[in-house]
Amino acid sequence: MPSSKTPIWRDDIDALAFQPSGHIGLCMVHRRAFRTLLRAAPSPQQCMDFFNSHEQAFQAAARAKLLRTAVAETANFHLTSRDVTRQLKI
Repeated sequence: MPSSKTPIWRDDIDALAFQPSGHIGLCMVHRRAFRTLLRAAPSPQQCMDFFNSHEQAFQAAARAKLLRTAVAETANFHLTSRDVTRQLKI
């Protein structure tokens, strides 16, 4: 990843990847999760835009998942649309 704070789109897995605060591994959010969140079939750019507009909710969802599961500090993991929806305040 270019920077630990810069999310990227990974075409190989059709997902956005970002590094959650305080975690060494990456968190992935598949385009299908964004499709549920946006209620449409989004482009990678639309996924990135939604992430950037709601980054605090994604960070909170990642923190919550790390706290409730046994994800190693360096392990990669994914968020579902439900994980994110729990944190959205829109």
